[in-house]
Amino acid sequence: MTNNPFSSEIFSSIWSQCFGKEREEIRGVSGLQFYKGLSGVYINTGKTHTKGVHYALENDIELKGKTCLIYDVPTYFKCPSTPVTTSQVRLLKIRQYPGFLIELGQFTTLNEYLAQQFKKSSRYKLNKYFRRLKQCFDIESTMYTGELPQEEYDSIFRKFRELLEKRFQEKGEHNNNLDESEWNFYQQVAYPMIKNGKAGLFVIADKGEPIAITLTYFNEDIIFDAITVFDTDYSKFHLGSINIMMLIEWGINNKFKILDFSKGYFDYKVRWATQQYDFEYHILYDPKSPISQLRAHGIASFFRLKQYLREKNLNLFWNKLIFLFRKKERESSSKTGAGDSTIVFKDSEIKDSSNLVKIDGYHPQVIRLFFEFLYLNNEDAKNVSVFHISNGQYLFQGTTTDKIGSVN
Repeated sequence: MTNNPFSSEIFSSIWSQCFGKEREEIRGVSGLQFYKGLSGVYINTGKTHTKGVHYALENDIELKGKTCLIYDVPTYFKCPSTPVTTSQVRLLKIRQYPGFLIELGQFTTLNEYLAQQFKKSSRYKLNKYFRRLKQCFDIESTMYTGELPQEEYDSIFRKFRELLEKRFQEKGEHNNNLDESEWNFYQQVAYPMIKNGKAGLFVIADKGEPIAITLTYFNEDIIFDAITVFDTDYSKFHLGSINIMMLIEWGINNKFKILDFSKGYFDYKVRWATQQYDFEYHILYDPKSPISQLRAHGIASFFRLKQYLREKNLNLFWNKLIFLFRKKERESSSKTGAGDSTIVFKDSEIKDSSNLVKIDGYHPQVIRLFFEFLYLNNEDAKNVSVFHISNGQYLFQGTTTDKIGSVN
């Protein structure tokens, strides 16, 4: 774990610059840098923006009254690797978020993984979604890592933010990654780490336009899934599941041993993961210093309370509350086909469409109907013509099927 990306100079220095923290070393704690918080506690650089840090304790560790807080230590890192035996330091571990990962090293192909993880009926559905997406759209997947033109990187990141904003607008929740300071950090840190092979942008595109994007970090054999999003217009095709399948396949083909979904409980993580673990916060303190002891046990009590409230799902309520306060305008059009509306198709009797207005099937006004037509009839998007009739009705002409669709 010596090549942990979150301990790299690039990650640490850019994080410190973006959040205005002055770095310093703590003698005897290797693999991490710290900054002094307002409470006098020394906190690891990266704080909660890492997806798992690794560190080691050396024999000469001596805190001299200091208290150190280390965020996000995955239990499967088995960190620190040696027990704390010196009388100069004590260690507290507080369980926080659950973590989930796929043990890619157990499999040689995606199909082998699917056969172990899912029942036959589920595999059939996943493969059907995969085929449908490729039949209906011009789909390509790319892992951007290594050399990448700045202009192309900027374009992908603009689309990345756009898709995240759309996704959480529809969910009616606040996402802290979209806060200006946090997004600025991710955008600044990802590019140099991509160029040196420590990060990547996994992109699924339709006709060259990104429809699913995942920011990943790498060490020698682990892929860390940092932020992922997909275009919800493609939900009918289960694009979220297909994105995971394609990332698993890329990871296996490139000899990675682990795909780490990182912290936080989500149903999809439980479904796809082969192993669950815990994220811990580690507190190092000086047992000979009453102030250091007081700080350490106070911090531990605070985070145990936070974990209790999190287990009661109060964090979800809080995110929704923040969203309501921060969103100044709620556009009814933000959800395409909101409410209990139903899509209806009927056979077309129109023989001549030359007098109708032809429109782009990807236009927001019609995209939901367009994608439903493609999914139901196995048509290829590039071979379908869409015409506006009247009163919210549209004519869809494919290679084998003609339908009139509307939303009721």
